Amino acid sequence: MLMPKRVKYRKQMRGRMRGKAYRGSDVSFGEFGLQALEPGWVSARQIESCRRAIVHEMKRRGKVWIRIFPDKPYTKRAAETRMGKGKGPVEYWVAVVKPGRVMFEVGGTDSDTARKALLRAKYKLGIKTKIVSRDVAGEA
Repeated sequence: MLMPKRVKYRKQMRGRMRGKAYRGSDVSFGEFGLQALEPGWVSARQIESCRRAIVHEMKRRGKVWIRIFPDKPYTKRAAETRMGKGKGPVEYWVAVVKPGRVMFEVGGTDSDTARKALLRAKYKLGIKTKIVSRDVAGEA
């Protein structure tokens, strides 16, 4: 599972996800990509699930690029605990995704297989996404 090796601060505030992603909004490495259409947090487990779905569908042909990294700690209090006593421990790690961000890219395979693989990955995520190709991604 993806997570940082070490961080300066163990816990972070939630923050806000305003605006669009201008960095990482076009397909740079492969021919096809999976682009986010709404803001949200994508957990490390979701990223790994998508990666496995893509690799399984492509049958180990071609190449997969993961363009997001879960570097934000998600904390959670234990169930049925009283208020106070500080912030809960880190439960898992999330990647902050803004609309327009290309999260996964595939290359080195035919377009039909690439689209099928990204469609399977799309179902694993909790945010709306679309499949973009290298030539269309820059115009969106």
